[in-house]
Amino acid sequence: MKVKSADFVISNTTYKKCPPEKYPEYAFIGRSNVGKSSLINMLTNRKSLAKISSKPGKTQLINHFLINENWYLVDLPGYGWAKVSKSEKEKWGPMIQDYILHRESLCCLFILIDSRLEPQNIDMDFIYWAGQNNIPIGLIFTKCDKLSKGKTAGNLAALKRELAKSWEELPLIIQSSSVSGLGKEDILNFIDSVNKRFNESGK
Repeated sequence: MKVKSADFVISNTTYKKCPPEKYPEYAFIGRSNVGKSSLINMLTNRKSLAKISSKPGKTQLINHFLINENWYLVDLPGYGWAKVSKSEKEKWGPMIQDYILHRESLCCLFILIDSRLEPQNIDMDFIYWAGQNNIPIGLIFTKCDKLSKGKTAGNLAALKRELAKSWEELPLIIQSSSVSGLGKEDILNFIDSVNKRFNESGK
């Protein structure tokens, strides 16, 4: 799939105000500063579709972008150690969970994992929560250009071992780099295949 158009549609604080569920939807979420905005810009061939900041917590709303006029990319607030007020963090939790649990057109929740780190409890907790709620997920290993192939492979193997403790079948895992473009084709081809099934289902 080639991204020919990517347009900002709307930002919201509740899933109830999100666009009508006419198109398949793919949400991106991860621990603060995992490289989410850079990945989104890489996927859409835009330099600043998603705002990039060195300060974690830049994304604070549910942001919808219409891609190729036939599917939505959704940029969700990160979780973790973002330097924002406690009251703001308390708002994000229910906002994110309600969106994930109630958005029927959500075809895949992409959870971004920093490839430079061994499995983090906060990531594993979120992955398990999504699994327990039967949310379709894919894991994107970000910043794979930052480490040697051997070190990246070791951290990926550690993640799989951790997942295997409670998952009978591992979710989709894609390695990526917003610098080299690694993973772009794999992510977009996966979305394209799901889009076709979504359209065939008549939703």
